[in-house]
Amino acid sequence: MKNTRIYILLSFLFFGLLSSVKAQEGRMDSFTVKVEGLGCPFCAYGLEKKFKELKGIKKITIEMETGILKFNYPEDRLLTLENVEAQVKKAGYTPVSVTINRSNGSVEKTTAILEKNITNGQSTTFNLFVSGNCDMCKARIEQAVKNIVGVQNAEWNKDTKVLTIKAHLNISQLVIEEVISNAGHDTQNKKAQDSAYVNLPGCCQYTRKQ
Repeated sequence: MKNTRIYILLSFLFFGLLSSVKAQEGRMDSFTVKVEGLGCPFCAYGLEKKFKELKGIKKITIEMETGILKFNYPEDRLLTLENVEAQVKKAGYTPVSVTINRSNGSVEKTTAILEKNITNGQSTTFNLFVSGNCDMCKARIEQAVKNIVGVQNAEWNKDTKVLTIKAHLNISQLVIEEVISNAGHDTQNKKAQDSAYVNLPGCCQYTRKQ
């Protein structure tokens, strides 16, 4: 009888511990990432594909208009701010900010220097030559540039191929051209990678200069 009681007690302890471990394994941290340069659905697809390389990731959503990526990740795998920023960069984009809401209630956050330096100071307007063909190109180019923190407006003329940008003085033209090329469009100083170009819809595949 005594042995039976001990067995029952040990069984309760074992299954209680097992349930606790399973509950711990099921807990998820939630992530919100602002990404610079998501100009089209193909850009969003590439970013999502890169994050799906992280084993255990759940509930990935991307708001292309705002450049916001959200997902959940197992608490026990401990994905860090630096890990997330590195994954965004591997996809070819710039992380602006990362916020982690841990399952234990704590919050971790990092904000890129670019965002910290944006103030209500002076702005400038300048033009860039950007290759493209159609209204889809126009939407993609303009959205990619408008997603950059500090850019106030961007308008591309499909006839002249000139992109007019109004942005804060802190914003580098090189950064803007990098973002545009990541979206698949050549600029006057930066050529898009072939992989980005071939992923454009057929109507958007402009004639490239050699």
